[in-house]
Amino acid sequence: MRLSILEDGHMGAAREALEALRATLGSGVLPGSRATVLYRPDFFGKPFADWLHPLMRGESEWTIGERELMAALVSKLNQCPW
Repeated sequence: MRLSILEDGHMGAAREALEALRATLGSGVLPGSRATVLYRPDFFGKPFADWLHPLMRGESEWTIGERELMAALVSKLNQCPW
């Protein structure tokens, strides 16, 4: 399920960033992860990023590439388009 507000409900700098991303990708569909994080950065975006960054880039037995590949696989298995 994708909330329609994530397509056009952003304000200010978030709106500009997503419009630039949309133009760069040449697609009307925004990556869901970016749209979600930028929609309510104070409520979800910053806390989520603060949690995610050490997980994906911190010390680990897995390389960054292995972690990204695992995240992509899990997204695919969950039928997540991003």
